[in-house]
Amino acid sequence: MFRSLLVAAAQRPPAPPPGPPRAPPPPTPTPAPVTPLPGGPEALEAQFSCPICLEVFHRAVGIAGCGHTFCGECLQPCLQVPSPLCPLCRTPFDPKKVEKASGVEKQLSSYKAPCRGCSKKVTLAKMRSHVSSCAKVQEQMANCPKFVPVVPTSQPIPSNIPNRSTFVCPYCGARNLDQQELVKHCMENHRNDPNKVVCPVCSAMPWGDPSYKSANFLQHLLHRHKFSYDTFVDYNIDEEAALQAALALSLSEN
Repeated sequence: MFRSLLVAAAQRPPAPPPGPPRAPPPPTPTPAPVTPLPGGPEALEAQFSCPICLEVFHRAVGIAGCGHTFCGECLQPCLQVPSPLCPLCRTPFDPKKVEKASGVEKQLSSYKAPCRGCSKKVTLAKMRSHVSSCAKVQEQMANCPKFVPVVPTSQPIPSNIPNRSTFVCPYCGARNLDQQELVKHCMENHRNDPNKVVCPVCSAMPWGDPSYKSANFLQHLLHRHKFSYDTFVDYNIDEEAALQAALALSLSEN
């Protein structure tokens, strides 16, 4: 029996040498819980408030990359875009690495702060529900100034200020068309109109000629007015300086 065991052990192939130990996968960083700062119980609510809604965190979630924390509902719109950015620091982040901020949730259940209305101390986790039912808070909100929308002014618009925001179609007289709407309107409604017309965009510019009629107005629109002049032109600078700058730019491109 003992001899057969020795023979079997001798015939067994040697075990391969052990390879290098496999490194464990790197841990996924998780947002750190909020560390309360000194400042008394009144400051606690501000420290545990969402930067978006400015209320105490509700179902807090954290961005693993930058560590910033938000209400889960408040962060949702940022997760709907292809390349989301942190609403606070604008750092790109992976939406798959947004996790529940369990540490923050535990702190919300541990710390108390006074209600802004009745001054009763409430755990931060219950602060939202308490504030919504607190008579003192509701009274404060009722005494706040009401939002009043701006009413149209009765003052006339000065006649010496040119309108460079909306234009009139030179073919049919359609009004209140911005630059892109003018291009679209003319391409859809006046593509086969043979009349020569004055470009309303050019004539509104400081250097425009209000009597110059384009030989092919539609092609002029497509080639000259694909972008907004207001983005590139500073109307506060001297007109002659603007013209010289435009000429210098055109010469440098040739």
